[in-house]
Amino acid sequence: MFKFTLIALAAIGLAASDDNKNKNDQLKIDVISVPEGCEVKSKNGDMLTMHYTGTLTDGTKFDSSMDRDQPFSFQLGVGQVIKGWDQGLLNMCVGEKRKLTIPPSLGYGDRGAGSVIPGGATLIFEVELINIGDSPPTTNVFKEIDNDKDNQLSREEVNSFVSEYLKKQMVAAEGESPSEEMKNMLADHDKLVEEIFQHEDKDKNGFISHEEFSGPKHDEL
Repeated sequence: MFKFTLIALAAIGLAASDDNKNKNDQLKIDVISVPEGCEVKSKNGDMLTMHYTGTLTDGTKFDSSMDRDQPFSFQLGVGQVIKGWDQGLLNMCVGEKRKLTIPPSLGYGDRGAGSVIPGGATLIFEVELINIGDSPPTTNVFKEIDNDKDNQLSREEVNSFVSEYLKKQMVAAEGESPSEEMKNMLADHDKLVEEIFQHEDKDKNGFISHEEFSGPKHDEL
């Protein structure tokens, strides 16, 4: 869920502004490893796909794409993420790993982010660049929903996915003031789940198989 928050908080202005920057605050970039034969490096405007783990200076982990097995895609240099990412992921090779130590002025400033990142926190991200492209790779939505990896979607899995998706849309669309429409959609998300099953569960066995699923799923499992 935090992968979405990185975008949403920056977009609605909750990330730190340049006005909060202290001259002593500097981004620290440690290159952990670089693959041989790197010919293409990341630049502003590129669509990057990353794996990352974020921790506080005391070692507390607040999020990791590795735990979800879902890399995060975003456009570099356009303000979709915190400034520490926009600056710290430039000139990076596919397969390269870095450790970013991001001061509050390039992260979430004195306000922090929700209950997971306190105000004034220095953030540490261990990142790996998976892909550089002109557009984000197609998301395997089936894989995202299929939490138990049994190659079929239960009502519980779809219900959880729909609920989280709507919550993310509320944050993305309205910041801290979700519209009544979004509130109603979240309250009635059980109805959406039933509609999905009516459409997708062709054999009416209570599960949506990989074959039945009509959303993005790639050809491979």
